[in-house]
Amino acid sequence: MDLTVVAYVIYLLISVALTVWVARTLSRNGRVFLADVLHGNEKLAEAVNHLLVVGFYLVNLGFVTLYLRNSNSVVDARGLFEALSVKLGVVLLVLGVMHLGNVYVLNKIRRRGLMEREQTPPVAPQGWTGPATGPWAAPAPKA
Repeated sequence: MDLTVVAYVIYLLISVALTVWVARTLSRNGRVFLADVLHGNEKLAEAVNHLLVVGFYLVNLGFVTLYLRNSNSVVDARGLFEALSVKLGVVLLVLGVMHLGNVYVLNKIRRRGLMEREQTPPVAPQGWTGPATGPWAAPAPKA
C-alpha cells in the first residue's frame, strides 16, 4: 500500500474523530450558555444548539474533505508524519477559529440582551397622572 494512501486514511480518521469530539463538547457545554443568551427559553436553546452542531459538522467535515488532497507523494515515515502534522494542525486551527467565532457572535447577542434587560429609565417616575378631562380629551369608552 502506498504511504500517501496511509496518510489519507490516518488524516481522515483523526480529523473526523476530532470534529466529532469538539462538536459533542461544544454541544454539551453550550446548552447553558445558549439558554442564557435566549433568555431561559430551553426549547429554543436546544433547537439552536442542534442547528449549530449540524452546521459545525457540515463546515468542518467539508473542509477536512477538501483539504484531503496532498500535492506531494509520501515516500517515507518522516514524510508521513510531516504531511499529517501540517494537515491536522490546519484542521485544529480551523476548528478553533470556528469555535471562537461562534462564541464571539453568541456573546454579542447575550450582551445585547443583558443591556436591554438592565435598562432603567433616566428619571424615576414622579407620580401618577389621571385621565385628561375637558373638551380636548378623548371620549370615555362605552361599556
